[in-house]
Amino acid sequence: MSDCLFCKIIEGSIPSTKVYEDEKIYSFKDINPQAPVHVLVVPKEHICCANAIDESNADNVAYIFTKIPAIAKSLGLTNGYRIINNCGDDGCQTVKHIHFHILGGTKLSENMG
Repeated sequence: MSDCLFCKIIEGSIPSTKVYEDEKIYSFKDINPQAPVHVLVVPKEHICCANAIDESNADNVAYIFTKIPAIAKSLGLTNGYRIINNCGDDGCQTVKHIHFHILGGTKLSENMG
């Protein structure tokens, strides 16, 4: 999608600090970290939000969850981490490209979310 921030990051026209990339997903450091370790994991296919997951793209989201443990381990998150997805305006989704936050590197607040 031509006006999507994350699509532009994936294609390389907007710089990011890459953490992981393969043929299906891209992971990069969040520019406004909420924890010592805060990265985003996005599918390369543009899916606007969790509400848009269907039979045609669910495999991309499932694939992300098969890769998150290795990404977390590569970041030194051996004592746990949090995965967050925001959906829609009331869920505070600021970029309309589905993404998953991995947060860790410290004991996280139970109220954080």
